[in-house]
Amino acid sequence: MQKWEYATVPLLVHATKQILDNWGEDGWELVAVVPGPNPDQLVAYLKRPRAAEGGQ
Repeated sequence: MQKWEYATVPLLVHATKQILDNWGEDGWELVAVVPGPNPDQLVAYLKRPRAAEGGQ
């Protein structure tokens, strides 16, 4: 069964693409974006497959 790891990332509206591209390069997939604590900030939820345990 596939296992996932998750990250919650603050996004600044003027740098959203750059931030998401950086996380995407590390294998993270965007799941959702929700409003942050102020109008200039969003929060992104990301996921990626967890590395297999056992050294494979």
